[in-house]
Amino acid sequence: MSTEQTLAVETRDLACTYMSGATSVAALDGVTLTVRRGEFVAVMGPSGSGKSTLLNVIAGLERPTSGWVRVDGEDLAALDEAGLAGHRSKRVGMVFQAFNLLPRYRVVDNVALPLIFAGVPRAERTARARALLDRLGMSSRAEHRTNELSGGELQRAAIARALVGGPAILLADEPTGNLDSANGAALIALLDELNRGGQTVLLVTHDASIARHAGRIMHLRDGKVLD
Repeated sequence: MSTEQTLAVETRDLACTYMSGATSVAALDGVTLTVRRGEFVAVMGPSGSGKSTLLNVIAGLERPTSGWVRVDGEDLAALDEAGLAGHRSKRVGMVFQAFNLLPRYRVVDNVALPLIFAGVPRAERTARARALLDRLGMSSRAEHRTNELSGGELQRAAIARALVGGPAILLADEPTGNLDSANGAALIALLDELNRGGQTVLLVTHDASIARHAGRIMHLRDGKVLD
């Protein structure tokens, strides 16, 4: 198997620079990393270190100022906006600290939502969403509105939505930030279980106790990789 086939993510000299008034701010400054298929990698660093920017670039939500990123063998620089939308619906699944679920929709509809943009027929996307909710112990909540769920249930629904497209990599941006300690521990246990089943996970956190669950920890500071 070639190196490219074993890598879920590869970046080289990745930089993202923004202007704050007359000052240039480097959110990422020459980040080079690899994440192999089946790895569980945690990215740690203080606020402003570039962690969320890194996830956004890998997800195709932001374009780097320089350098390059490949996800599942695809060079994101070669993709137009439609191509990046396809990348987000097929190659990556994102779990956010704020959940970003739609409160007026049923849980099953929230989970199935990414499949609409992938052109999956209604019956198939509903079946896939229900199967994933069952796998995550959420089948009894499928018909509920998301505003009827507990914090732990909201996060499970968010993970189900992130996984429904069968992504090459699951990106989790401070996923325990809005959860109490019990629900946070349950979420990390779920990510562990998914990883043991072969799912590649890239987790951003500032919490060392959370990061220790990963197989590898990478530290960012001021947009640079420290180790």
